[in-house]
Amino acid sequence: MESMVRLMDQEQEVTTTTNRCIWVNGPVIVGAGPSGLATAACLREQNVPFVVLERADCIASLWQNRTYDRLKLHLPKKFCQLPKMPFPESFPEYPTKRQFIDYLESYASRFDINPKFNECVQTARFDETSGLWRVKTVSSTESTRTEVEYICRWLVVATGENAERVVPEIDGLDEFTGEVIHACDYKSGEKFAGKKVLVVGCGNSGMEVSLDLANHFAKPSMVVRSSFHVMPREVMGKSTFELAMKMLAWLPLWLVDKILLVLCWLVLGNIEKYGLKRPEMGPMALKSVKGKTPVLDIGALEKIRSGKINVVPGVKRFDGNRVELVNGEQLEIDSVVLATGYRSNVPYWLQESEFFAKNGFPKAANSGWKGRTGLYAVGFTRRGLSGVSMDAVKIAQDIGSVWKLETKQPSKRSTASHRRCISQQF
Repeated sequence: MESMVRLMDQEQEVTTTTNRCIWVNGPVIVGAGPSGLATAACLREQNVPFVVLERADCIASLWQNRTYDRLKLHLPKKFCQLPKMPFPESFPEYPTKRQFIDYLESYASRFDINPKFNECVQTARFDETSGLWRVKTVSSTESTRTEVEYICRWLVVATGENAERVVPEIDGLDEFTGEVIHACDYKSGEKFAGKKVLVVGCGNSGMEVSLDLANHFAKPSMVVRSSFHVMPREVMGKSTFELAMKMLAWLPLWLVDKILLVLCWLVLGNIEKYGLKRPEMGPMALKSVKGKTPVLDIGALEKIRSGKINVVPGVKRFDGNRVELVNGEQLEIDSVVLATGYRSNVPYWLQESEFFAKNGFPKAANSGWKGRTGLYAVGFTRRGLSGVSMDAVKIAQDIGSVWKLETKQPSKRSTASHRRCISQQF
């Protein structure tokens, strides 16, 4: 009987729930990645208080926990810096993963951004009666479950394009006898040395994972199901992306695409003979219309030419330790890496259908930073970190103009300011 009582006490302790309601005298920002940090920093400059909610235990959790070791920024650092703070001059043109994380941590420290970690947003809805947003979060420890409802006038969705991994449904994959991991769990090819690894996906992640595997003496086969653009990261020592941006300032998009494709042919040669087919639409047009980013080659093509990376068509099914391809070929493999991308998780928690579409992106791509009723989105315009910065500046200015008018405060500030939230128990 005593042991039973003790067990009941333990169960009661585990299920203890605490409820709180917090009024936020400013916007709530959901997400402490680069998008959330950039918005918070710009709001700080506008002297607008805010609260940042983050479901993980650190800032930029995607970069810290779900990226491979060899990752570097694909674009020059000047296109990746956040508002109000450039990268250190000592950083290379393409900062490493660790350098970028250090930059983000310094950024958060400089602008006094202190997210509320381990708070997972369950729902967010606009209350028509009060004209306010109600954001409910849950955080748990071994003994306590804490439920908090934040009430605010403005809601900034900063969870980004890559909140959740995409795992495809492939016949027989669940019964595959080897290891199956998503690219977000891949760190290094070191443990795969000598193994036959199937990499499903041929975007920037798929190409880099395949390259890393080849560099660690694995035997990667990369699945290429559809056409995509491969471009050199640099042309004659200049960033291909920077070159494209300069040309777009003066030339029509169709002409820029034609010039880029000529440069790709001159630098990379004919890649279709290796099983890499280019789309009919040009690289910049494809990015603009469908949001599909060109792959920037940093060495994978050379491994493909030398046969150290095998390019194969789509997968039909798995059978034990074998995979059957759509062309009937069968391969014996030891491991599978799913470089199948990510998706937005906004539809799972945001109870709103006017601004956001079912795919978790704003319906209006070009004006997708501002909705109605105080709703904003940052990091969904498919323009990388430079797009994040532009969104963050516009959002902070939009909220800041209202805030200053209503509080009649000076437009300049001398020191950072943050108003404390008022907390009240249910």
